Amino acid sequence: VVAALCALVLFLVAPAAGRKELRTPFAGRNFAHRGYFGKDQRPPENSLPAFAAAVQNGYGMEMDVQFSSDRKLLVFHDDTLTRMTGTKGWVRDYPNDQICQMPLKGSAEHAPLFSEFLQTVDGKTPLIIEIKSRHEYTGEYLDALCHATLDGLKGYNGPYCIESFDPRVVKRIRKFAPQVLRGQLVDSYRAYRKEGANPIHAFVISHCFGNFMARPDFIAWCPDKQNWAVRLCARLGAMMVMWTALPEHDQAALEKQYDAVIFQWYHPEVKYK
Repeated sequence: VVAALCALVLFLVAPAAGRKELRTPFAGRNFAHRGYFGKDQRPPENSLPAFAAAVQNGYGMEMDVQFSSDRKLLVFHDDTLTRMTGTKGWVRDYPNDQICQMPLKGSAEHAPLFSEFLQTVDGKTPLIIEIKSRHEYTGEYLDALCHATLDGLKGYNGPYCIESFDPRVVKRIRKFAPQVLRGQLVDSYRAYRKEGANPIHAFVISHCFGNFMARPDFIAWCPDKQNWAVRLCARLGAMMVMWTALPEHDQAALEKQYDAVIFQWYHPEVKYK
């Protein structure tokens, strides 16, 4: 029984085997979270000036994509518009022509299209692209979202990888684009419970039990202490990425522990290791 349980756990949490050559553009680098933006939101996060600043400083960058109501692929982090624009409501419920009229944090900037983001970066630095998802999204919606992301990247000449908190999304990237480096974003059990997840769901997601669907190449873990499942993924060869490092964190310690670091609000070295 014990052997069977151990085998089951290994099956559930094991990352992708091999594929280390795909990691090279991303390993030993610091990535600007949502672009290189200020704590005062000047420039605003996930804006074209923030992405241009990351390129200018030599950083790779992490950013977020999701659909507007008319299924335009936008660069925007939150599920709702409130924090960044002051408009109440879900991003998915507004068409792009309305969203692009909403200033980001009172600036002259607006949420860019994914195509505008790619034109700004122009292949000059590695990208970590997070596909946003929610539990209520259907298979058809997730198919369309993943295809839109991959279609937008056709002909793009720079290095990129794709990640998501939703194992169903990472599974689709595995199916639709097996040649692309893919990652599973993971938060702690404590964080999922704080967000309202039930104990079983919080445990399953925080312990990478969806890896059997996605077989991710890397695990992107939060600042909390790694749980046993995340440590097991590392021992089984997963690339390890940390999100999101802040000025109060020990950058040197993070660089020793992780293959890549996503940072915010400070100015680390571009590369390490």
